[in-house]
Amino acid sequence: MRLKQISRMNKYAMLLLALGLVSFAAIKLQERPTLYIIGDSTVQNSDGNGRNDYWGWGSLLYPYIDTSKIAVRNHAKAGTSTRTFILDGRWDKILATLKAGDYVMMQFGHNDHSGVDDTTKQKGSLLGISDSTKEIISIRTHQTEIVHTYGWYMKKFITEAKAKGAIPIVCSLVPRNKWDKNGEVVKELDYPEWAETVASSNGAYYINLNRIVASHWKEIGMANVKEFFPGDGTHTNLKGAQLNAACVIEGLKLVKKCPLNSFLK
Repeated sequence: MRLKQISRMNKYAMLLLALGLVSFAAIKLQERPTLYIIGDSTVQNSDGNGRNDYWGWGSLLYPYIDTSKIAVRNHAKAGTSTRTFILDGRWDKILATLKAGDYVMMQFGHNDHSGVDDTTKQKGSLLGISDSTKEIISIRTHQTEIVHTYGWYMKKFITEAKAKGAIPIVCSLVPRNKWDKNGEVVKELDYPEWAETVASSNGAYYINLNRIVASHWKEIGMANVKEFFPGDGTHTNLKGAQLNAACVIEGLKLVKKCPLNSFLK
């Protein structure tokens, strides 16, 4: 009888040990830092499925990152600018869970360029990085709204992330499929320089994604790059988005001091 009791006790002890290990593993997973990715449609597709054959690079970072050590959450949304990402409450949702040791990787600009006074969309921000403002009547609320510059909104993301103890990483916008007569990829106004200035002025890491992607496009050639764009010159297919994601990682590795590199495979 005593041997049976000992056997039962051993089985019970083993079960408790197994449950303890599972609980410990669950706690460790909860303690992982999180990489939050924010941006527009060129970054979106957080469900891992192409949208009308369009793919964003955000979810395609997963193969490069050790997700057993860091969680990845792609909150990018099609059609958003720096301004509307905030107005729609998307940034507040991230701030509610953002904690010390997390990362925020951001890429905006394509929709910031749309008109501030556009009465159908009205999603743009003012050009530049100054403290300039413009007062408009919002088509969302029919009330007065003070619109700021692209740089002002980017600074808001950076400073509020840092206030939470998180680490901001700014990416310049990916290029559109536009080439000049000299065979150079056309830059989107000065958005890459604006992004770099705001990042360096406010203690964020910076990846010149625009330049890195453009350099690869030049190697591939204009005719082959065209195959990345199934419908327009902005939204890439899976192959194009995979290249953009690889360029993000390439740029990240060039930022030697960025601690996110320790989570790369």
